[in-house]
Amino acid sequence: MGVWRWRRNPLRRKTDLVEAWVAFAALLCVLLVAPAVGWVVGVQVDGTLQRAAHEQRQERHLVAAVVLQPVPKAAADASAEPSAQQTAPRRTQVVASWTAPDGTRHEGTVPAAAEPPRPGEPFRMWTDASGRLVGQPLAPTAAAFHAGVAGLAATVGAAALAETVRRLVVRRLMHRRYARLDRAWAAAWRDWGRAGAGS
Repeated sequence: MGVWRWRRNPLRRKTDLVEAWVAFAALLCVLLVAPAVGWVVGVQVDGTLQRAAHEQRQERHLVAAVVLQPVPKAAADASAEPSAQQTAPRRTQVVASWTAPDGTRHEGTVPAAAEPPRPGEPFRMWTDASGRLVGQPLAPTAAAFHAGVAGLAATVGAAALAETVRRLVVRRLMHRRYARLDRAWAAAWRDWGRAGAGS
């Protein structure tokens, strides 16, 4: 639709040519620059997350634990924060014992692995080297997924930025066109249609 703006014709204004070049630049940004930005962001985020996942796999260990007894429901509710009770689903707490990777024995209250927990039931949980309870390490596939989402978001953001800049420039050009038209009309309207006035 904007190709006509490049053709030489007496009705083409300077702002038409500027608008055409701005549209072309925005199209190049959307088709080439935005995907390149998304790819760079995705690669950077993936590298960072993969390193973090590798470190977590080195520092966290899956250890065997045994259920000693379920924690009474009243005690579990009293120990939980009120905001956590409203937002997070309730998981049964159990008193369990486990041996840390460094050989020390531990006993404490942890979330149950199965429902309902039975005393003597074995389960596995993640700890650090000294036996403190930690979360499951980030999986490489999850890291790659998050990196892909970050890259896609960067692509969409860059494309949206290019389109926003194009719209702002076109709006500014339209204001200039209307201002020139108003000035031309103000200069010509008094003589408009009069014989010999050149209108």
